[in-house]
Amino acid sequence: MATTPEQQADILERLKNGVIEYDEDSVVKAAQEALGVEMDAYKAVMDGLAAGMDVVGVYFASGEYFVPEVLMCADALYAGLNLLRPHIKMEPGKMVKGTVVIGTVEGDIHDIGKNLVKMMFEVAGFTVHDLGRDVPLDQFVDKYMETDADIVCMSAMMTTTMIGMPVVIEKVRAKNPNARIMIGGAPINEDIAQKWGADGTGKDAPNALQEALNMIGVLRELGDQFKTERVQKEWGADGLLDAAKA
Repeated sequence: MATTPEQQADILERLKNGVIEYDEDSVVKAAQEALGVEMDAYKAVMDGLAAGMDVVGVYFASGEYFVPEVLMCADALYAGLNLLRPHIKMEPGKMVKGTVVIGTVEGDIHDIGKNLVKMMFEVAGFTVHDLGRDVPLDQFVDKYMETDADIVCMSAMMTTTMIGMPVVIEKVRAKNPNARIMIGGAPINEDIAQKWGADGTGKDAPNALQEALNMIGVLRELGDQFKTERVQKEWGADGLLDAAKA
């Protein structure tokens, strides 16, 4: 069933607002309507549900929302995602062909933020290798080498555990100086990320949950960049297939 741009915009707005207002029933109804009119499920997730979480992140950073509200917003997002995700078509031209290794560093068992980041990577089309929490440092390096991942993503909630991050960064850089590394969590800021040689973190993230919320917006903007990089990685900058990688 064909829909008008106005109808699609209305559905997206209701998905977005349902997440912001942690209204699971509203999200489910809008998601079902999106499927009923054969709307692009990927667009519904990224421009509806994920866009809502972008706003939730702003509310959380400003103190308007606290952890309980954010978790209820996440529940609403999951309610819509559970309906829409099975209908997302993994078309090469639409989804990001990237690979991520993610985990919470050794000694740290806090993983709410990590799990939200993981979910949004998956929604964006990345293949995600989740190492879980309390991950031995060398396991990040080993998994990176095994998977030839595009991103290594580490989370830490405590100052006593974040000190493992530069160890991993150094070891990964020794294997591949061009590896992309993201770190986040309560004690992490941009100065620390730069000092340790990471490629990025959530700006002024007060905790791992804020890091996840900050990164959602980043992930929505990375698609074209990773598509280009991945094509060059697989085919070469000149557009010719590298026989050695075929």
